[in-house]
Amino acid sequence: RLIESYQKLLSKALIFPKRVVAGAVSVVIATAALATALGSEFVPSLDEGDIAMHALRIPGTSLSQAIEMQHILEEKIKQLPEVHTTFSKIGTAEIANDPMPPSVADGFVMLKPRTQWRNPGKAKEDVVEELETLAQSVPGNNYEFTQPIEMRFNELIAGVRSDVAVKVYGDNLDTLLELASSMAEVLEKVPGSADVKVEQITGLPFLNIIPDKQKLARYGITTTRLQDSVAIAVRGKPAGVVFEGDRRFPIVVRLPEVLREDIESLKQLPLQVPAPREDLSTSKHAQLQRTSTFSENGRYFIPLSEVARVELTEGPNQISRENGKRRIVVTANVRGRSLGEFVDDARRKIEQSVPIPPGYWSAWGGQFEHLISARERLKLVIPLALGLILTLLYMTFGTLRESLLVFTGVPLALSGGVLALWIRGIPFSISAAIGFIALSGVAVLNGLVMVTFIKRLINDGVDADKAVLQGSVTRLRPVLMTALVASFGFLPMAISTGTGSEVQRPLATVVIGGLLTSTILTLFVLPVLYKIFGGKKSQANE
Repeated sequence: RLIESYQKLLSKALIFPKRVVAGAVSVVIATAALATALGSEFVPSLDEGDIAMHALRIPGTSLSQAIEMQHILEEKIKQLPEVHTTFSKIGTAEIANDPMPPSVADGFVMLKPRTQWRNPGKAKEDVVEELETLAQSVPGNNYEFTQPIEMRFNELIAGVRSDVAVKVYGDNLDTLLELASSMAEVLEKVPGSADVKVEQITGLPFLNIIPDKQKLARYGITTTRLQDSVAIAVRGKPAGVVFEGDRRFPIVVRLPEVLREDIESLKQLPLQVPAPREDLSTSKHAQLQRTSTFSENGRYFIPLSEVARVELTEGPNQISRENGKRRIVVTANVRGRSLGEFVDDARRKIEQSVPIPPGYWSAWGGQFEHLISARERLKLVIPLALGLILTLLYMTFGTLRESLLVFTGVPLALSGGVLALWIRGIPFSISAAIGFIALSGVAVLNGLVMVTFIKRLINDGVDADKAVLQGSVTRLRPVLMTALVASFGFLPMAISTGTGSEVQRPLATVVIGGLLTSTILTLFVLPVLYKIFGGKKSQANE
């Protein structure tokens, strides 16, 4: 039945060759335009089954406070029915391969098997959204959600734990922070962005003591004495050593913690005024008596606030450098959108909305760095692979004309692969690129089977038009078998949902879609092209 139907349709196609060729060219051009609308990513994100939750707190948070906040967060997370268990890691281990301050915690959320979920068909992204909603109800934390292995790979690639990072370089920290904050606001509005964060470089409390040099000179107090007094009170100073057997313990003198943390108490810290000379006027002695906190044996003491301004301010929490320049990183995860498409959109919007002053610049990092590297490699690999295919065809036929006729199956096959990716909503990735390379070989094989037989018929003396029709119909079965066997072989990969299926699906989708269109178009377009070009050449040779 297929042979009868194919023979009728092919006979009509051979009557209108220009229309057939024009239709095929239109399909190739349309899918080429469609290819620009496909998103791109390096490798599809694998579903590891578990979730890594990065909890960030105010810099300077004590270890005990961080542990208590993490316990509260874990109890909240366990309320989600899909969660099996959760554990966290805070601080730096003895082997500091992953140093972190107490204000940062790595939380790992282990999920139950899908069969035990409330809805086994629920997407993991929905579970992450529910988990994020629960976590946001716990105050004092910011979060980044990713996967354990993915987080480590991102860290190795670009030094950040998120999918995308914008690194801002410059000299002034305030300017860097302003630029980074503006970029973060733009990133939050880009579709697909999630967990947008600016690297925490401020927020560390500082005790600033700014001396009044004129008053210090008036009282005869040196800046060194002022600094020593404050250092003893706040930081402490060794005053001796206690021996217990062969062990030694330093004796440190300093204020109690309650007073060290109270700025009003620190303002009353007494500073000894050098003993006034005997020749000073009585009014000078009276002034010292009025301003001093107390006097003892002719020595006067004044409060710290009398000669200095004491205040609590926020200072830099960290100063990061890269290639000798200060930098701040803005990080973001990408959900529901391809990585390459997100970065292109975000770059364009940031360039339009955030002007960067002279002396400052930005650079993009993250997973997409591998995508760019892979693109550059593919620019070499794909032409090389296609060139080898064309070389083998030339070695087979001995003429460039017939080699190019068979090679037309490649763009027809690539068109089907692009169309299949677009229909399934799968972005272009390295996995899909490998599928395109494999598809090119299979598509050429179909054309080779058909053209070789048509050429043999012509060499046996059959009229070119009859040879094209007879050869195409005779080779219908081998062409269909070649295409269907490969398609059925890739079908389980195309519809699989197990572990690792995210990488398999693009490759299988490209091969199946490309073989379907390549087979259909090859069965009609290639005979028409051979009638237009190849048959005339063969007759001329005769």
